[in-house]
Amino acid sequence: MTYEDLQTKYDYLYVKEMNLYEVEGLKGLYVDGCIAIDKNLTSVEKSCVLSEEIGHHLTTAGDILDQTNTSNRKQEYRARLAAYDIQIGLEGIIRSHEAGCNSLYTMAEYLEVTEDYLLEALSAYERKYGVYVACRNYIIYFSPCLGVLKRFD
Repeated sequence: MTYEDLQTKYDYLYVKEMNLYEVEGLKGLYVDGCIAIDKNLTSVEKSCVLSEEIGHHLTTAGDILDQTNTSNRKQEYRARLAAYDIQIGLEGIIRSHEAGCNSLYTMAEYLEVTEDYLLEALSAYERKYGVYVACRNYIIYFSPCLGVLKRFD
């Protein structure tokens, strides 16, 4: 989903672009329905950061900036999983396969996310689902490398 699409879908959230990274060392920040995004990011980077901040809106309670706290790390992980589902999801992996994407680069480009974001999402999905998961009439393999196979039952 593009940066603009995310803003439209979640238009009840206030999104402000600012020099966040230079001041706070952050790319994005969510506080009480307001999201700050570093204005110096590319549009694709902004969409990845915005989806994570939306994930925080959907899943996080309280201030979780202290990542030495186990509870805060768990909330961060849940927010990122929500973000990956917003931007990619199992359906996105299948759609990119059906579109003929045959590398991480083309898949990331098709899904309009960065390659790093895609790799993080695939790693999180492997932790969540294991080596593979069935979705519709497909089997998505996360290990030893990404693969999508269509089942013919």
